[in-house]
Amino acid sequence: MPAHEIRRAYKRPAISDQQKRRELSLLRQQQHRLDAQSQARRLASTLFSLTTTSAEEPAIGTDIDINTETASSKEIELGVSENDDEEEEDDDSSDRRNVEIKDVRQASRVGGQDGRRWFARQLMLPEWMIDIPDRLSQDWYVLARPAGKRCFVVSINGTTVSRLRNGSVLHLFPSGLPCGARTRENSGSPQSYCILDCIFHETDQTYYVIDMVCWKGYSLYECNAEFRFFWLNSKLTECGACKPPSHYHKYKFSPVPVYNCDQAGLLSAYTGQVSYVKDGLLFYNKHALYQAGNTPLTLVWKDEKCSQYVIDTDNKGEVPNKQQVVLELQNDGKLTTSDDPPVVFGSVDQDFVQKLVLHPGNLLRFAINDGGLVFVDGKLEKADLVYQDKPNRGRAFADSYSKVVFQYMARHSPLSIDDLVASINSSAEEDKASDVEMAC
Repeated sequence: MPAHEIRRAYKRPAISDQQKRRELSLLRQQQHRLDAQSQARRLASTLFSLTTTSAEEPAIGTDIDINTETASSKEIELGVSENDDEEEEDDDSSDRRNVEIKDVRQASRVGGQDGRRWFARQLMLPEWMIDIPDRLSQDWYVLARPAGKRCFVVSINGTTVSRLRNGSVLHLFPSGLPCGARTRENSGSPQSYCILDCIFHETDQTYYVIDMVCWKGYSLYECNAEFRFFWLNSKLTECGACKPPSHYHKYKFSPVPVYNCDQAGLLSAYTGQVSYVKDGLLFYNKHALYQAGNTPLTLVWKDEKCSQYVIDTDNKGEVPNKQQVVLELQNDGKLTTSDDPPVVFGSVDQDFVQKLVLHPGNLLRFAINDGGLVFVDGKLEKADLVYQDKPNRGRAFADSYSKVVFQYMARHSPLSIDDLVASINSSAEEDKASDVEMAC
């Protein structure tokens, strides 16, 4: 190719503002710095202090449970616009939504939907990849996500506790983490605690560590992903937590291989052999801080080769004929996603609300009908929805916009591994051509 013919980077047509929000998130984290040390200390101490009262709680998972049994075939005409972003059936559910939760103790006392939401928001939750990020090969890492239960693991005062996204205790155990067991080697001051972001893999009873939030009292909230991954791999190996289980180390910990997201790294994460069952790929922006809640700076992507469940299944493990979405009812009857700001998918009238005895904050399940989703200039313009039922009570959030769109794309025009590779290759060729121009 002649030097003057610069190829434009490969791009699928954008169907969202995900790239714009990535840029805004990077800018926002530079402008608004958190008191990271006190945040980490407060989270660690309160997570630990609840173990004596919560260890016997049932570990209720927060995985999506889609039920295709139709509660009503009533069709609702829904106009769609974008805002300027488990269900409780109790009569006081609308009052609970007004509770402002400040720490883990309060979240545990409040319980219900608000409590589950608070716990879920302490983890950094990835958006689903619906647009390929700019500079994917230069600014992003990729890793094969383990299948299992997402949780925080905290070691403090000679004990280790893991908590699921809804706050329930998964395990209370001794570990090889610093301050994780009552041994001479692992003893330390109350300020010497660790917080790890993990996925517990049932098959081999291993905690796979996907991120590090705090190490020996040193907060990593304000450290970028590049530094956090460096520390994760070096410190975890040094402390002996990766050794096989023993009397004072009940569960093994293991880091997940992280690759630069060039072609070689992407294919290694996608096709490489690992010791766990894969559930898609995770992408981390190298410059991103650890941000609680949903963030476009961490992305998840799946296809049939690297995940058993690409398209959501119902409670029988079967793929519904029509895509299911869970939306949250607002005071004005609008139906929104869990994003901030929320995305409006439509609305229901007061007759419908009164007939089903609904309250603001209730989560409702809909099926996407034959009219599908209509996008205009990269924004959702219209959705053809049919009401189904209410999701299970353990559900904390409505679906995010990126998840709904990813699932819709998976059924109609999936973002494939070839698309990702093509984007990386075309970006590399563009960089080479630019270098040639500069040399001339």
